[in-house]
Amino acid sequence: MPGLRQLCLFTLRRFQARTLCSDLLLSQINGCTHEDEVFSLVGRNKARLSEKHVGIALNMLWQLQKKKPFLLRTSDYVRNHSQFLTLCILAENKAEHMEDEVIVDTLYSILRLDVEDHSSLAKVLVTEAWKRLERLSLPALSKFALCLYKQHRHFSPVIGQVAHIVDMKLDSIQDIRILSVLMVSISEVITESFRDRLLHKAEQLLEETDEVHFNYARRVLQFLQNVKLRYHPLLEKCNRIFLESASHLDIHSISHIFGLYEQLGFDSAEFRLIAKQLLSETIDDYYDPETFAKLFSSLGPMAGSKVRERLLVTAGHMAEEFRIHQVLMILKTMQKMKCRSSHPLKKMASVLHKHLESCHALQLVKLTQYLVVLHCQDVELFAKLKMLLLGYLKSSVIPADTAAIIRVLAMLPSFQVDEMIINKAAAVLPQCRLHHLNCIATALVKWNHHGQLHWQNSSELCAKLLQKLHDCGFQRLQKANNLNLLLEELPYVNGEWLKEVLNEETLAMCQRLKDQITWANILPLSFFLIKSDHRCPALFDRISSVTVENIDKIPLSEIYFILFLFSTLNYDPPDNEEFFKSCIQHLTSNLSHLEAYHLVLLGHVLAVAGYFPPALITTIFNVSFLSKLDAQLKVLPDMVKHRVQSSLMKLNRAVCLECPEFHIPWFHEPYCQR
Repeated sequence: MPGLRQLCLFTLRRFQARTLCSDLLLSQINGCTHEDEVFSLVGRNKARLSEKHVGIALNMLWQLQKKKPFLLRTSDYVRNHSQFLTLCILAENKAEHMEDEVIVDTLYSILRLDVEDHSSLAKVLVTEAWKRLERLSLPALSKFALCLYKQHRHFSPVIGQVAHIVDMKLDSIQDIRILSVLMVSISEVITESFRDRLLHKAEQLLEETDEVHFNYARRVLQFLQNVKLRYHPLLEKCNRIFLESASHLDIHSISHIFGLYEQLGFDSAEFRLIAKQLLSETIDDYYDPETFAKLFSSLGPMAGSKVRERLLVTAGHMAEEFRIHQVLMILKTMQKMKCRSSHPLKKMASVLHKHLESCHALQLVKLTQYLVVLHCQDVELFAKLKMLLLGYLKSSVIPADTAAIIRVLAMLPSFQVDEMIINKAAAVLPQCRLHHLNCIATALVKWNHHGQLHWQNSSELCAKLLQKLHDCGFQRLQKANNLNLLLEELPYVNGEWLKEVLNEETLAMCQRLKDQITWANILPLSFFLIKSDHRCPALFDRISSVTVENIDKIPLSEIYFILFLFSTLNYDPPDNEEFFKSCIQHLTSNLSHLEAYHLVLLGHVLAVAGYFPPALITTIFNVSFLSKLDAQLKVLPDMVKHRVQSSLMKLNRAVCLECPEFHIPWFHEPYCQR
């Protein structure tokens, strides 16, 4: 018995000593201030490292990297260190013994350290977390979902299971950070009804949370972009958060937000003004290619002439350092700026010669478009682009890619059309959407008109192809039974083809589907009707009644386009007075929520219809308002700026003539003389 007692005491003391050592080792790992300290501890204690030590060590390596500015991070050094490999092997061997949160944290850490998505360790950790999916806490579930999203597992079965869990637990999620991560991660595998529930939950949490970090709002925008939905209530809320968080925004955040706004068709003059101020104050801080390209694309279109010139000169000097995606950003922005400076364009063109071979098809399409619009004169570069585009066209099996390549080939100067192009177009027509058919039709008409089809019977072959193209368009319209899906295609159909060939058929199909018109799809329908320039009483009357019934749901900025449709095409619906009264009352009750330039556009479109709401007119013709408008005009795109200036002048004239009781002076005489 004494011997057994001594053995038990010895075992207990040894266990306590090991526990104490383990706790001490954990403390030492957590206290590290440099990666080499972590690696030193790992090297000296390999035999004693538990699954917890391994997880904490890998997490600490990421935390140390995270603290460094992006350009000073040393992920390559960390990944290539011998002790990092040791940690990865140990993590792989001990994964099944790790706690749930440690599994997820470890996976997140190695992915942030740029370990390959399909490394053996990443696979083991994903599999282990998948086994425990049902019991993961909401924070761990959101982090795991983010890891899957970073691995591009957008449609994988495990993401489907994550979406199911979120669906079941949605009511219990009270943290916008967790929700925003989950929304982005599962966005590709959700139904429309589930999407709407997520939107309403995000709205609720954004409204209830006192301080929302701008990153959570940015993720909500990313979700909207992923599901291709311009949902104004959330857009406005997120924009407000960005304005309130202005002091925390950096060039990467601003560039990302501008990109999301562009993709979602949303604009905010207030955000533009703040971004311009922030970027102008720190313009000298951006000296590496990545951040300068983002600065150029964000600030360039808003900058004054001196800053623009400075940006263009710097872009020319840095041209040799740019990668292909950065050159694309610069050229796209130069197109927006309507740049006519030949020197930076020549520099970009010279750099492109060494990058073209590594470009994929859609990058070549974008490059060609930008260079043509900017009037690039590099004949050799266009010859290379043509050769590469034709190569991609020969092997292309995706209708969208085929149509895009044909569209830009038609933009090339003095392009001789090969019969292969016509045959390739004919092969994909039955699979094409209206937008793709439009691209091919526009190219064919241009080539035929300019005599660029030179082989035997080319005109006859082109005529047959155009007829087949028209037939495919008609068939696609005839099969349409969902107005929302049809309206998704119509905004991208430009030029004469739609008006000349499909306009009447498209209007007839919209009429057949008019019962599907709701407040949520009035805007794209109004865009189409404005573009078609055709009065269709059945559709106009339905739009009017839906607007009146749902006036509180329709975003304020969308009401302008609805009013523009009726006033420009001079159509009075049966409930004309009620329609305009409802719109005006809704607008005048919310004047403070609209940007200055929106109010001017609304004032003008109402004046065209013969309405001059006193609250709106007195708000616009006010010194402080006009000062605010002047500031906004400086950052708006040129096309919008000119439209607003013209609308203000016409509104000023109309008010002076029709409403002398307002005592508004005629201050646009100098503008009219110019």
